[in-house]
Amino acid sequence: MQLLGAPGLGIHQAVVIIDFIKRLMVDYNHRIRAAYPKMYSQDLINNLFRHPYTKIDFLKRDLNISRLTAAKYLDTLAEDGFLAKEKIWRTNYYVNLPLFNLLKGEAQPAEPAPPIVTRRPDQA
Repeated sequence: MQLLGAPGLGIHQAVVIIDFIKRLMVDYNHRIRAAYPKMYSQDLINNLFRHPYTKIDFLKRDLNISRLTAAKYLDTLAEDGFLAKEKIWRTNYYVNLPLFNLLKGEAQPAEPAPPIVTRRPDQA
């Protein structure tokens, strides 16, 4: 999806959407790392945000893991609310609902959060 080239989408709105996706990725990154340190990898997070959905085969390929392990990872994330599991025909799709709803136009991201200050003003 080309956000900046999308008709009717201004630069400001595109920046807000990109910021929302970035914050959502950071949130998933921290929560998955805390809950599943053995399962966590940056490649897993990237896979969950490459498209609004993923499949066992995609995760198997991207993380170079077995089909059984990929299924276990995705089922675990679905059970804990990170993904929604949808079976269509014989294939399970795992949908990143916050990302899907944003791209579909149903979720409206908030304005960008102010930058995080890592130093106290008296340390400047």
